[in-house]
Amino acid sequence: MAWNEPGGNKPKDPWGGGGDQGPPDLDEALKNLKDKINNVFGSKGGGSGGSTGGGSPWPVVVIAIVVAALVYGFVGWYQVDQRERAVVLRFGKFDRIVEPGLNWRAPIFEQYEKVDVGQNRRFEITEEMLTKDTNIVSVTLQVQYQVLDPRPFLLKVTQPEAILEHATSSALRHVVGASSMDDVLKDNREAIPVQVRERLAEYLNRYDTGLVLRQVVLDKTEAPNAVRDAFDDVSKAKEDEDRFRNEAEAYRNAVIPQARGEARRVTEEAEAYKQQVVDRASGDADRFTDLLTEYRKAPDVTRERLYLETMTQVFGATSKVLVDVEKGNSLIYLPLEQLMKKNAGKAAESAEQSAGSRAPSSAGADDGGSGRSGSRSLYSTQNQGLR
Repeated sequence: MAWNEPGGNKPKDPWGGGGDQGPPDLDEALKNLKDKINNVFGSKGGGSGGSTGGGSPWPVVVIAIVVAALVYGFVGWYQVDQRERAVVLRFGKFDRIVEPGLNWRAPIFEQYEKVDVGQNRRFEITEEMLTKDTNIVSVTLQVQYQVLDPRPFLLKVTQPEAILEHATSSALRHVVGASSMDDVLKDNREAIPVQVRERLAEYLNRYDTGLVLRQVVLDKTEAPNAVRDAFDDVSKAKEDEDRFRNEAEAYRNAVIPQARGEARRVTEEAEAYKQQVVDRASGDADRFTDLLTEYRKAPDVTRERLYLETMTQVFGATSKVLVDVEKGNSLIYLPLEQLMKKNAGKAAESAEQSAGSRAPSSAGADDGGSGRSGSRSLYSTQNQGLR
């Protein structure tokens, strides 16, 4: 049975009264509460009958409100560092971005979150991927980035840095999958981080993560451990091939200019020999023409002069000596030792000329002329002796 039902045994009053008492008066309850508050803040109580009396409670309430306002205003201040930006939310909705310095927000109604936009963040991924020529390569890539816009970084996407890592893996697989193993390992290695950065920047703009790339570095590219020995053998063979090709190119670059120079020298010598022969033939023709003119003027004298010059040339080329004696007989002496020496000298001279130069030198002509002049003087001396 409920405590307020009539008749019978009634349960105890939950308000502390007897079982036969009714519900407490609300005005009396408020009055008791007011008396307790006055006693706490120093108001004087009444007599033993429990009735109280005191001053007005409003100054205390005002003081409490002022203290609460001061505490509320003090709690609202916060500091944003130079490298940071703060995103302020009012009732859970974006309100503003706060610059570095001392700022204030309304507690309870506004919340803020700081983002370090000056930090150079980085991460590294290592992937084993299949190239377009069905080979497997291991690539290690390092990405450096920063927070450009804190609003989308905090509010538009969830875990933007994880999205960046997944996008990097996707871009790297796309670039490596479109390249051959040789391009990835050595031939086109420098172009891979450039292509990955372009594709990754496009992904970040599409996803609007608030991140910006600073640098994409290709740390290393290598064959997987299972096939690394075979790949090293292939790499050494290709290096030997390149070395042999470079040596052949160097030999060709050294031989071809030398051969061209030799050919040019031979051509110029042939042209000089041709000009020399033509000039000599022209000189002989002019000399014969002049001689013919002189012969027509004095045939006998000219004939004798030609005979004497011819004999001088014949005797000048031999080692025979004409000796004049008193009785008019002539004795021819043949020095065999000098003849042998002269024949050996002629053989050596002919061998040297055939090995050294193809064109006859003008020195021979000069020597011949001097020989002829010497023969002439010898003949003149002999002729005077005969007379």
